[in-house]
Amino acid sequence: MPPDLDAIDRAILDILQADGRASIAELARAVGLSPAATHARVRGLERDGLIRGYVALVDREKAGFDLLCFVSVSLQLHRPTLVASFPQRVGAMPEVLECHHVTGEYDYLLKVAVRNRHDLERFIVARLTPIPGVAKVQTSLVLRELKASTALPLVPSTPPGGAE
Repeated sequence: MPPDLDAIDRAILDILQADGRASIAELARAVGLSPAATHARVRGLERDGLIRGYVALVDREKAGFDLLCFVSVSLQLHRPTLVASFPQRVGAMPEVLECHHVTGEYDYLLKVAVRNRHDLERFIVARLTPIPGVAKVQTSLVLRELKASTALPLVPSTPPGGAE
């Protein structure tokens, strides 16, 4: 947590994480500041990069994307060019919602949304495995999404050995 992120900034961020369309007036009422002071705080959070942008969260299933998958990928060789190019290639694939470089048996973990098993097969066979250096792919299908959140828990951290 940045040291200059005070309780008011955290409150503003909490509200905006829950409702990115909250108006400056609503934020001001909630945090007890004037609209001008609240607006300055929000602009500062944007300028400092704590707020990266504002989006609409679309319901994946209602939009027709029935399959959510986690795809683990291992590279054959860990040449710098392959390690650098893989995220660029999958980053250009609209099915890939997230790409993480991870430790363990696999090198990358992808969160992928597709409409059906045929689209999943096309994604794996025609798009993912032809990427140079891909050695192994393991796909796990999500049976039921139990929790999905984009909100970070912005409570102050507890010092080591401190009470919670």
